[in-house]
Amino acid sequence: MRFLLLICFLSSLLTCAQDADVYQIRTIAFYNLENLFDTKNDTLIFDDDRTPEGKDKWTEERYLNKLENMSQVISEIGSNDNKTAPDIVGVCEVENLGVLEDLVHHKNLAKFNYGIVHFESPDERGIDVALLYKKSAFVPVNFNSHRLLLFNLEGKRDYTRDQLIVEGLLDNEKIYFMVNHWPSRSGGEARSRPFRLAAAKLNKRIIDSVQRQNVNAKIISMGDFNDDPIDPSFKKILQVEKNIKNLDSLSLYGPMEKLYKKGRGSLAYRDKWNLFDQLYMTSSLLDNKRESYSYWKVGIFSPEYLMDPKGKYKGYPLRTYAGGSYIGGYSDHFPVYMHLIKKVNP
Repeated sequence: MRFLLLICFLSSLLTCAQDADVYQIRTIAFYNLENLFDTKNDTLIFDDDRTPEGKDKWTEERYLNKLENMSQVISEIGSNDNKTAPDIVGVCEVENLGVLEDLVHHKNLAKFNYGIVHFESPDERGIDVALLYKKSAFVPVNFNSHRLLLFNLEGKRDYTRDQLIVEGLLDNEKIYFMVNHWPSRSGGEARSRPFRLAAAKLNKRIIDSVQRQNVNAKIISMGDFNDDPIDPSFKKILQVEKNIKNLDSLSLYGPMEKLYKKGRGSLAYRDKWNLFDQLYMTSSLLDNKRESYSYWKVGIFSPEYLMDPKGKYKGYPLRTYAGGSYIGGYSDHFPVYMHLIKKVNP
């Protein structure tokens, strides 16, 4: 009798396992690496501070420590849900392809076999954006770098970062990833706002051009936008919606506005949290067809070790430099991430 009961119990467990849905998770992350520079002096850009003889005393030892820190963080973003490093990582504030290669070949990341999509931008400081991707998950098929032309009040060119778009196959499903680092708030938010509005217009033109070819295109735009989800660049130019019920086929959805309104942020300045690091997407990623990827959730990756442990800036992101002094931290930004899911056969 006990044997029969055991057989029935095991049979019921097997039936439940067969009935349970199994999902593939893919993690999309973005991280501002806060001046990931090599130690060599490039005479074409303003990188003098980030050299051994420069103001920051940027030595090989400090560079290697920065790589150790950045690679550790990237390997852990979103891992509470996905148990592995992100499949796609947008990054900004990187000097060149060489530092990206050093990063992905670091022992903390080498096993994930990341590929790199990178273009040199005309930014005066020499900082670029790039996309890292697990070769086992994503195959780029097309990519382009779009120049943002800006001019200051004197009519002189203000050189800034390009906007990167990468078209590819995420497990054989076509998805577009955009990586941004919009103009800073240097000189004040209001004075610098026109530059970010121009960046938003370029972002919108790129998205519109893809949607004209395919109204159902799946596009994820990520970056350090130097604007919060409620700022005019997002609300007036991109018209990013926070409510799913307001979306149509061409709408953009911004899930991070809800985090912002709860007081969450990716960086802090003068006791105020900002959520400049964001991900938003086309509404097609909310179409919950089980055989294709759809949006699940977003988050800010802020474990305790990424926070300043004491003093005036306790709880703020633990930076590489603070007050002009080297403290050997990580970045002045927390990373952000998004999970995509789709049903798979058990």
